[in-house]
Amino acid sequence: MKRLNAQGLSYRELNEKIRALLDSGEKEIVIENVNGQRYIGTGVKAQARLVVHGVPGNNLGALMDGLHIEVYGNAQDGVGNTMNEGTIVVHGHATDITGYSMRGGKIFIRGHVGYRVGIHMKAFREKNPVIVVGGKAGDFFGEYMAGGTLVLLGLDIKPGEQIVGNYIATGMHGGEIFIRGKLDDDILIGKEAKVLEPEEKDYHRLEALIKEFAEYFDLDADKILAVPFIKLIPYNKRPYGNLYAY
Repeated sequence: MKRLNAQGLSYRELNEKIRALLDSGEKEIVIENVNGQRYIGTGVKAQARLVVHGVPGNNLGALMDGLHIEVYGNAQDGVGNTMNEGTIVVHGHATDITGYSMRGGKIFIRGHVGYRVGIHMKAFREKNPVIVVGGKAGDFFGEYMAGGTLVLLGLDIKPGEQIVGNYIATGMHGGEIFIRGKLDDDILIGKEAKVLEPEEKDYHRLEALIKEFAEYFDLDADKILAVPFIKLIPYNKRPYGNLYAY
């Protein structure tokens, strides 16, 4: 295991050090005093573990293929942007566009997330990307979603607080969204999506994901699963097909 002190380093300097260690065959790197340095793990194809202490900047793990990144703190915009494979675990909150165009791997966020989480998320060949959010989400959750699985748990939200903002699944044409509990009647759902009760096979898959989530954050999976979920899927996989000639 190698340790890096990010204090005073530019994002370029920090990422050059990380890549040099990975290129030398290092399998675990602990990065301390991270304070907004962006692109950590971006574009890396490797089977290794990065442990981040602090707040990484935008595009943590973007385009990455195989890394396991664990953040002890919050994360900024674009976590897992277009990631292909690997796992990102955030013990705090994450902001906007988490999982933007994600096409493989898993993201687990213990706290809340911002707007447009899972936007343009897609399945790619045999890959089925997954995002599990422990807290609440902002507007446009699952916007233009084309594949993969989003799970929103609403843990620790205050009484009367909404689990998700408006315009859920706007433009959705693939994938699935699972939300723990019920949605308030005044929450706006995209006209492209419909709400269903999960089937038994859905709960089997949810059980595996929730157990993995709970293991990372030392939570009780059975307690989380004791509350029913709802499921959102698209009405049509080509909702805009009639707009085009071909």
